[in-house]
Amino acid sequence: MRSWIIGWLQKDKIMKTRDKRIDSGKAFDWGRTSKEYAKYRDIYPEEFYKKIIGRGLCIEGQRVLDVGTGTGVLARNMYKYGAQWTGTDISPEQIEQAKKLADASDMKIDFQTVSAEQLDFPAKTFDVITACQCFWYFDYDKVMPKIAELLKSGGKLLILYMAWLPDEDRIAGASEELVLKYSPKWSGAGETRQPIVIPDIAYEYFELEDHEEYDLMVPFTRESWHGRMRACRGVGASLSEEELNKWDREHRLLLNKVAPEKFEVLHYAALAILRKPFS
Repeated sequence: MRSWIIGWLQKDKIMKTRDKRIDSGKAFDWGRTSKEYAKYRDIYPEEFYKKIIGRGLCIEGQRVLDVGTGTGVLARNMYKYGAQWTGTDISPEQIEQAKKLADASDMKIDFQTVSAEQLDFPAKTFDVITACQCFWYFDYDKVMPKIAELLKSGGKLLILYMAWLPDEDRIAGASEELVLKYSPKWSGAGETRQPIVIPDIAYEYFELEDHEEYDLMVPFTRESWHGRMRACRGVGASLSEEELNKWDREHRLLLNKVAPEKFEVLHYAALAILRKPFS
């Protein structure tokens, strides 16, 4: 059993996650920032989705499971392409927001509160399983065989990621420095372009079919960038209320100095496609 297996602590109805691989084990809870997450983190440009559709994934005739769905950003934005979507997440608050947003647009998406390690669907149910902005949170020893079991023969695991580039974008770099002031052990800092890291155990069940890394310019206003930063793990999901209020004031002052009212932030995106062998 790996020493870094995730532990979930129940306290005052708040679900905290601790993982020694992430932020040196500092607890975080996405439920604390679900409203901001729903409002400010639906930011992937259309090109991000076209990269998926162009590979024949998440389209009509396919059953897709989005693991770690959060507020259902991927499922809701790709619903128009005709796939039948199910979304799962460990946070009940995230799933609550996902359901509200889907219902408001009359989308029939099955959202369920369940961790990736405890997925419980019949074998060979899905054509595609997606993991967007969440893959590194999983206990791979448990999740990789589970995903392989749930995929049909020849099915695909699609791993997706997008991050700002702090060393190349002035506004992103300044905001990141402020996050580190309040969360010095935040491990989300210092991103550079790189392929998605695939754990060795994945190759016991899958073959790497494709990967791509590419740049994106993502538009923001001061308010939407502030909200996006507040909804990150190093801020809204982990700071105390007092720390969060201080960060909030300081970040607004920072943006008034370094950012125009409207601007774009340089990001890179990455995808990796793992295929289950045909049987």
